[in-house]
Amino acid sequence: MRVCGVDMQEFSGRVAVITGAASGIGSALARQGAAEGMKLVLADRDEGALRALAGELRNRGAGVLAVTTDVAVPDQVAALADTAFDHFGHVDLLFNNAGVLISGYSWERSIEDWQWIININLMGAIHGLHSFVPRMLAQKTPGHIVNTSSLAGLLASPLMGPYTVSKQAVVALSETLHYEFESIGAQLGVSVLCPGPVATDIAESGRARDLAGAVPDDASQQMLGYLRAGIAAGMAPAECAAKVFQGIRDEAFWIFTHEEFKPGYAARCDSILSGRNPHYEPFSI
Repeated sequence: MRVCGVDMQEFSGRVAVITGAASGIGSALARQGAAEGMKLVLADRDEGALRALAGELRNRGAGVLAVTTDVAVPDQVAALADTAFDHFGHVDLLFNNAGVLISGYSWERSIEDWQWIININLMGAIHGLHSFVPRMLAQKTPGHIVNTSSLAGLLASPLMGPYTVSKQAVVALSETLHYEFESIGAQLGVSVLCPGPVATDIAESGRARDLAGAVPDDASQQMLGYLRAGIAAGMAPAECAAKVFQGIRDEAFWIFTHEEFKPGYAARCDSILSGRNPHYEPFSI
């Protein structure tokens, strides 16, 4: 699928904003952007890791701003946009990438846990759109937005309710944005990144919440152990980032990192079209 009339073949000299930039896929996107000659605005809640990455990339000659940002707070994302546009004058690429994960039975995770993950994974992307898209449209220059979802954005599994709900909503948000840009002939394109296992620390992102509250039950602990093992053995973040930049060049809406999950996506679509009740088949990560 191609995005309407958007030319993003060359990245040198362009400006990218990356949320969740201090680790994992975000830091790999930052390094790839620096290697492509981009100017970077990096955002994350982890100020220490963010400053360290910014220093590393500046030492390589990249123009970098580091802005400590909690994407769950709309005023902080608005301030991030102000900083980016004030410093560089324009923004060409927006990566709504910040994300967290918790596991457990849907009815046992607290309302606060549901709000926490939705505020980061989904509302963080929405805050990014509200703060950046109007100005990016006003530029009347080619641009692109990449929203990070997950294979969970297309496949549900037990014990992953809050994460799955937030990531499937990111897919729906991205599709809607794509249609809206098409309808107005915008020079902005959209991609949704649906990665399989990538070797990041996302399985640890909810650890502080678990330690502060009730100890997760055996089923949750088992799921977390399964996730940690699969993710640790996953694709290198740098390989994922390279696929993302190639996807932008290809004007692809869907960016997948692992072809082996496509039969699962097809089986889900077939279940919908045939009216069969869904049946969970564990998949290997």
